[in-house]
Amino acid sequence: IVLAAITALVAEAIVLRLRKQSVASHLQDYSALLTGLLLAVSIPPLAPWWMVVLGTGFAIIIAKQLYGGLGQNPFNPAMIGYVVLLISFPVQMTSWLPPYEIAATTPDMLDTLRMIFSGHTASGGDMTLLRIGIDGISQATPLDTFKTSLRAGHSVEQIMQYPIYSGALAGVGWQWVNLAWLVGGVFLLWQKAIRWHIPVSFLLTLALCAALGWLFSPATLASPQLHLLSGATMLGAFFILTDPVTASTTNHGRLIFGALAGVLVWLIRSFGGYPDGVAFAVLLANITVPLIDYYTRPRVYGHRKG
Repeated sequence: IVLAAITALVAEAIVLRLRKQSVASHLQDYSALLTGLLLAVSIPPLAPWWMVVLGTGFAIIIAKQLYGGLGQNPFNPAMIGYVVLLISFPVQMTSWLPPYEIAATTPDMLDTLRMIFSGHTASGGDMTLLRIGIDGISQATPLDTFKTSLRAGHSVEQIMQYPIYSGALAGVGWQWVNLAWLVGGVFLLWQKAIRWHIPVSFLLTLALCAALGWLFSPATLASPQLHLLSGATMLGAFFILTDPVTASTTNHGRLIFGALAGVLVWLIRSFGGYPDGVAFAVLLANITVPLIDYYTRPRVYGHRKG
């Protein structure tokens, strides 16, 4: 997180200096810092340091400043950076849990930093080999496990008996992560930092699609609680989709925008090639914002629509 924040601020400052704009005044809006933080929490904690720098730099320089800076970018910069990393380095970006060799030893902070910056464990093991080897199977998330097992011909009932789902609604530990993001999102609503339209429409639509799919095909499609309490569902609902620059600007438009993202997440998770579709759904929904705003903007009485 610290590395992503520093990279975002430095990249923003360099581009602003090249564009001959005030560095201090632009950095004080904290948009670059927020982009770095959102990308950092979206990347696996043991990802190599250079991936954090590369993704954050791409998000700030290409996805934000290349379009003219804050308020001009049509796509969420953090999600652009995330998708670039996911497509370019799929193994590292899908290795969320530590391999068994590491988890069994409970590494301290220095060991963790060594793995991130050197790519080797305290015992000299190569992190890349651990990720792609048999030991890397232990790094799968609930959504990864679900999709991989379905492709292997297992039914949902069989999959939910796996240890990763033991005694949990959406995978061991992952429901608590999403509930924590939910608490943070409710706090933002209470502080009126965001509006309710996008999170509510997104979560309701995702739950509805998941419920209908599970009702008609319970052997092949995930349950609503797995969709709502795993992956980046709550993070996306409250902290990413609500970006004021790339989301719809009207209340009706926000409802449509959130619902569209909910449908896309369900479709990608259920039928797409990636286990979690939040980032792709956000970017695809961003494309539709001008059209949504055009048809949902308030009508001025006495004037004809041009």
